[in-house]
Amino acid sequence: MNCGILGNFFGGKMKNTGESYENFVKTLQEALLQLETLGVQKNIKIETRKKITDNCGIDREFDLYWEYELGGITYKTIIECKDYNSAVSVEKIDALVGKIKDLPDLKPVFATKIGYQSGAQKKAEQNEIDLLIVRKPLDSDWVDEQGNPLINKVAFTLSMGYPARITGFYPKVSESVLKEMKGNTSFAIAGNNNEIFINDGEKTVTWLDLENKLPLLHKDEFGQFEETKIFSKEGEIKTPSSSLKIIGYTVKYEVKKPDEETMLIDASDAMYGVIEYLGKDKKTLFWKNGKIEKRKMMRE
Repeated sequence: MNCGILGNFFGGKMKNTGESYENFVKTLQEALLQLETLGVQKNIKIETRKKITDNCGIDREFDLYWEYELGGITYKTIIECKDYNSAVSVEKIDALVGKIKDLPDLKPVFATKIGYQSGAQKKAEQNEIDLLIVRKPLDSDWVDEQGNPLINKVAFTLSMGYPARITGFYPKVSESVLKEMKGNTSFAIAGNNNEIFINDGEKTVTWLDLENKLPLLHKDEFGQFEETKIFSKEGEIKTPSSSLKIIGYTVKYEVKKPDEETMLIDASDAMYGVIEYLGKDKKTLFWKNGKIEKRKMMRE
């Protein structure tokens, strides 16, 4: 048997150990295994940096490994995880082919986050290596089964309006009421804004109602204003301590510009990861709430 020793797969020391990406792939794959229990197989454990001795007595290390037994047969799967920022070349698939050639009982899988060159895909197909793209979600994932876009970000503006601030209130009285007052034209308006009532001869509103109503007279206008209202019938202003018959009033007030705050609801964070299965036109979406959704790939 010709058993050659595979050289350094990484081609030297790299700052990126790939451990973070391996754990990411492991998390998604464990979620799938829990969902798709095979027969009575449950809680299948995925091992990292698993060393397996091949038929030549050489230890081979694989990023992820798990096994299960079904019908008396043990099935073993390995995944090589490569955190590359470019498409995987055929040389990387060649390296995996050489690594597993003396381990005929393994099911090999290759995972990366960008994609594969055409030569790498062909080489993997010839050697029955499944190719995965395991990545974080993209905007293109936010579509339904028919390819219609889904809303994952909503921006809205909160507007906090203010009631008017009344700076002066001047009751108008009839001649008869003025005579009854015998020259004493002062009238104290004191009390909470829900304890002062103004009746126009037909209906009654509180001081609070008036404060809320006045800004509606000025669309997109802010500042100091004055409003005069004359009643068709004699009315009354009433406070907790006194009352006065009136036929109208002049009110001075200030309208303040509403405070506005724009908020963004970003639901894209709700999706944790995606696995694309090359050659099978399907992908699996993983949500942070534990939901796992399988979909067909949308092709342009």
